[in-house]
Amino acid sequence: MTTPPMTTPDEMLARLERLRDADAPTHGGRVLSYVYDSGRAELDELAARAARLVQPVNGLDPTTFTSVAVMESEVIGFARTAFHGDDDVVGSVTSGGTESCLLAVKGARDAWRAAGGQGTPRLLAPTTVHAAFHKAARYFGLELDLVPVDPASGTPSIDAVAERLGDDVALLVASAPSYPVAALDPVVALAELAAARGIALHVDACIGGFALAFWPEETPLWDFRIPGVTSLSADLHKYGYAPKGVSVLLTRGRDRQRRQYFATTEWPGYPVVNPTMTGSKPAGPLAAAWAIAGTLGAAGFAELAGETARATRAVRGAVDAIEGLRVVGEPTGPLLAVACDEACEPASRVDPHHWADAVREAGFVLQLQPGLAQADGTRLPHTTHLTITPVTLGVLGELLPALAAGADRVRGVPRVDPQAVLGELLAAAGGGAPLDPAVLAGALDSDSAFALLTAAGLFGAGGALPDRLAPVLALVEALPAAVTERLLVELLARVVEPRSA
Repeated sequence: MTTPPMTTPDEMLARLERLRDADAPTHGGRVLSYVYDSGRAELDELAARAARLVQPVNGLDPTTFTSVAVMESEVIGFARTAFHGDDDVVGSVTSGGTESCLLAVKGARDAWRAAGGQGTPRLLAPTTVHAAFHKAARYFGLELDLVPVDPASGTPSIDAVAERLGDDVALLVASAPSYPVAALDPVVALAELAAARGIALHVDACIGGFALAFWPEETPLWDFRIPGVTSLSADLHKYGYAPKGVSVLLTRGRDRQRRQYFATTEWPGYPVVNPTMTGSKPAGPLAAAWAIAGTLGAAGFAELAGETARATRAVRGAVDAIEGLRVVGEPTGPLLAVACDEACEPASRVDPHHWADAVREAGFVLQLQPGLAQADGTRLPHTTHLTITPVTLGVLGELLPALAAGADRVRGVPRVDPQAVLGELLAAAGGGAPLDPAVLAGALDSDSAFALLTAAGLFGAGGALPDRLAPVLALVEALPAAVTERLLVELLARVVEPRSA
């Protein structure tokens, strides 16, 4: 093993600055997914100072580091008030939305078993539920039962959900709103169904919860004001404007909430009691969230939500005015999903993926989403996702013309044909003789997966994706899920592998 040469702290920091220069910009409203910029530099500075104060603190043990106990209690209290919970609602601060969702499922599974459930429990949710629940079902041994949603509205039929409820359902999940199509699921009706059957209902408000709680426009009920809501997750590193990663999971009922914990004294070390998936954990994100929530308060959050709402209305209006595009359904909150308007003549249609690629060239990054065939045969269209934040309000003068100009550039250009892209890839991988995707699914070891990524042009320097992502998303739609997932695993794994000397 070769020992790397010594470098000075200043050299390391300079290198980090160069590395960060290659990242997508996290401030300024240029990236309309993944980042949640309040537009207030003082909040970033506050978060950094708070995190620095607790940098050596281990959140593992709030009885040793009592600052953690105080901050977590106050953050949970703030969230409980925001989501209209009473004293029976308790909670935990987690590392992010995925951990909050995993713990909600784990607690529901254990409560179902304690109530006499036998065999494999089901996790019932709309097709648009976040992928974190796919992960939870796989990790904790539940059957994921997905209810198709109406392609027009993005929400499930109440009757379809009712038909699938049964004694083997450990948890029903609703989104507020869903990430893919920005739809607010009918939480009131779902809660009534679940409560009548004695089934737990979790509301996944991870992305939009801290925006919707202060949204200036009236929305349908979705939080603890509904008696049948058992648990709720919401991320403070999204519309709580804290650095990643920090989220909250709130649960109605102390006994139920305790089921998410892990505890053991059956080893010769210290007693281990963990409310979340991790043991040792940083206190920095918690401290930052605590400082921001305490500084902003409800009035500050409402002001930021108002800015976000104004920006969302402006972007929605701009997209509505673009011939060939349409906003999917009736989005609730600060998210939009944009699809091709199939009602237009072909020459006037705008493919949302070509559109996103064109807008990227103007300096704004939108997120491409593949279409999906649902179990009932209906198909959710391929879309482009936009996350709106307060800082978007300040860049509307550049963003809105970029959205319109991007559409003008690609209007009438047919979408990338998934089957054509698939055929080219399989021919390249087979040396000119097309491979059978079904055979391919069972033959992908690391080297063959890497070769396929290379043949598809998906692994550039450092694993960089091509400039145009529309063909990539077409390939995602065309390949069997098992193949796509294996290729994406290989891509992400290769990106972080140490480089050979």
